Amino acid sequence: MSAVEQDLEMPVYLTTAELAKVTKVDRSTLSRWRQRGEGPRVTWLSSTCPRYRWEDVEDWLRKSAA
Repeated sequence: MSAVEQDLEMPVYLTTAELAKVTKVDRSTLSRWRQRGEGPRVTWLSSTCPRYRWEDVEDWLRKSAA
């Protein structure tokens, strides 16, 4: 578990709504990014259930900030 997860008590998998709240990015933007293959890596639990691993979100944020 990363320091951020411990500090914020983040779940391992975030819903689109949770990720939108954490990153302050609109859910529609996250959806558009998923369709384009942009943004943080998404894991599909089913065909209608996208989830984001916090570890993947951290990696994406680091790369985006560089």
